[in-house]
Amino acid sequence: MNWLQLLLNPPSGLHLGEILLISFILGILHGATPDEHTWPITFSYAVGKYSTRGGMKAGFLFSLGFTVQRALLTTLGYLGLAQIYNQYNLDGPVYVAVGVAMAAAGLYVIKGRYVHLPIDVLLGGRRHHSDEVGGVPMHELEERDVPLGMTVVHGLIAGFGFGAYASVITFVLAPQTGSIAYAPLPGLFFGLGTMAVQVVFGALFGAIMRMRGLTEEQIRRAARRTAGFTLYYGGLLFIAAGGLIVALPEVDAWAVATGVPVPNLDSINIGTILVLAVVGILGIGTMLREIGIGRGRRP
Repeated sequence: MNWLQLLLNPPSGLHLGEILLISFILGILHGATPDEHTWPITFSYAVGKYSTRGGMKAGFLFSLGFTVQRALLTTLGYLGLAQIYNQYNLDGPVYVAVGVAMAAAGLYVIKGRYVHLPIDVLLGGRRHHSDEVGGVPMHELEERDVPLGMTVVHGLIAGFGFGAYASVITFVLAPQTGSIAYAPLPGLFFGLGTMAVQVVFGALFGAIMRMRGLTEEQIRRAARRTAGFTLYYGGLLFIAAGGLIVALPEVDAWAVATGVPVPNLDSINIGTILVLAVVGILGIGTMLREIGIGRGRRP
């Protein structure tokens, strides 16, 4: 696949237009392949909005934050300041940061339904029981929407993750732009390529909930619970993975080759496991469970 080799190993002496085209195509590949910094977050928020339009918005906002960070990253690459990625393994800290953001968003969604925190009463928070509803715990009555604005924050944080695609745009393409004014452009076009795919994926993920013949209320409840559960427990998995990498850096180098010459598909590693666990097991598994519960509640 000569075209793939050209994309992953660009020659020197490229014109700015060629640099931007390669960056955009790399972004498309990055968004289309199972990446642990994009798929789990886009899936969680898009499903939580339970519509094609809402899912597209989730994919767009996440990619917007990601694009801003990537533009900054290629600027640092032009200035030679991105060498920190060659000196230190930042995967662990980035996983932890992403996990904390995911868990916080998930906790916001599911706190009232799944997590009982009586300590907030001691700290002056609201009472946990309402006289108006006969002493039913108030946390069981709360239901919160998915905080879609958090996707931008997730994108900014996830952008600090570094892989094969980021190496190309940062260390190969950015230095060839010829000017600090053009240095953000490879990251910008890479982010736009990722955004194009993530918007499509977001639309698909968001539309999934409407394909099962449920009522609007059943869809809304199932979608929010799926999003909250996936964000919260997926975030805990990211935190655990990040902590493991910080404690045992060699874990990050573990990989089983697949023979597919495309980054994110070329091996099974801790990133692949996170994608499968968060999207496949937590996300889709929870969604199927909630759809079954919704059908069981039908009159």
